[in-house]
Amino acid sequence: MSTIIDIFKEITKLQRCSGNHNEFIKYMQDLSKNLGYICLIDSANNILCKKENGKAKIVFQSHYDIVCLNENCIPQIIEDDETLKALNSTLGADNGIGCSYMIALMYQNFDGEFLFTSDEEIGLIGANSLTLSIESKYMLNLDSEEEAEICIGCAGGVDIKALFNDKKIVENRDNLDLYEISIENLAGGHSGVDIDKDIPNAIKLLIKSIKECDGKILDINGGERINSIPANAKAIIASNKEPKKSNENMKIEKINTKSDHFVVYNNKLRDFLYSFENGVREINKEIEVVQSSINLALIKTSIDDISIEFSARAMDNKDLKELKEKTKKELENISCKVETYGKYPAWSVDINSFTNKVLEIYKNYNKNAKLKAIHAGLECAIFKDKFPDLKIASIGPTIKYPHSKNEFVYKKSIENVFEVVKNIANSI
Repeated sequence: MSTIIDIFKEITKLQRCSGNHNEFIKYMQDLSKNLGYICLIDSANNILCKKENGKAKIVFQSHYDIVCLNENCIPQIIEDDETLKALNSTLGADNGIGCSYMIALMYQNFDGEFLFTSDEEIGLIGANSLTLSIESKYMLNLDSEEEAEICIGCAGGVDIKALFNDKKIVENRDNLDLYEISIENLAGGHSGVDIDKDIPNAIKLLIKSIKECDGKILDINGGERINSIPANAKAIIASNKEPKKSNENMKIEKINTKSDHFVVYNNKLRDFLYSFENGVREINKEIEVVQSSINLALIKTSIDDISIEFSARAMDNKDLKELKEKTKKELENISCKVETYGKYPAWSVDINSFTNKVLEIYKNYNKNAKLKAIHAGLECAIFKDKFPDLKIASIGPTIKYPHSKNEFVYKKSIENVFEVVKNIANSI
């Protein structure tokens, strides 16, 4: 492989949607054997490549899974002079470019540790379950998404799931009409780094139209991933008023069927979601980052109930706990059964000799390089918790609209950051 982009194209052909491990593991096992590295796999499908008798001082780390908006999608790369993107899907530059940097260093026979973690996009599962031993003193995570920004802190997160089953069969005494309301192909985006960009939430827009025509919910489904801003949603409602569009991408169709009875959900769910404060809750002006946020990510109707899932984030573990408990109580107040999962800690801002060294090196390539914290979950928080003495920094190329079909990465940025990565490697 001659370039980072060549490597990225090669691994993009592999099935790497979250939950799929075999193809990439086989690829890394074969590559390690050919390049003289040992390749260790743990029970969580994490991969660690290193020299058998090496003296590594630095571990490079990336997750190898990607967000797939369609099940088992393999991105078809579209390339122009400046960017790489994919045909009607996520690209997987998050975190495929980071993996490509690591593979490129292995081709250069670098004596380091190379940790490829699994299932980051569905709850940082691989990092949380890591049993492989890290011997290095320094970690360079390659999952950041803005060139010249060196991440030294990130938000913690927790996912909240509510089940609402307050429904009943009602007689259609008011001669209500049935409507199907759908909204498709909104921009979507990452519910952490994009939460302050005023990206419309498909579920919230749907609820707005339902509430404002006093509609009763019979069926509702929306969202793609727990960590994405919903781009699509659909509902069937009963109302005596025709719903109004709340977005130009919305379609409203009257169902020409009269029913004597409906199975409808109690309006208190509709009313709660309508008034729910979605998005940014607080800004941290000191470090110029969102302090706390919550995203209404998924909603799904089953035979028994409606499930609703939220992704909460905060830069401080105390704030995260308070946001979780507040949301949980509000949901319980409308008779939801609530559980939380996928929790990971915040990575408190940490400036040290390693982060300063990374900044010094980066400034040789870009005078605007700076240390920064981000409102997204990075595996760094978990590694810092597992290995308290490990000094960590995170960098990466400029990737726009990750977790959405509009995701793209600048080719020049890929190349720029790899020069920094190589210099950091050699300086350690």
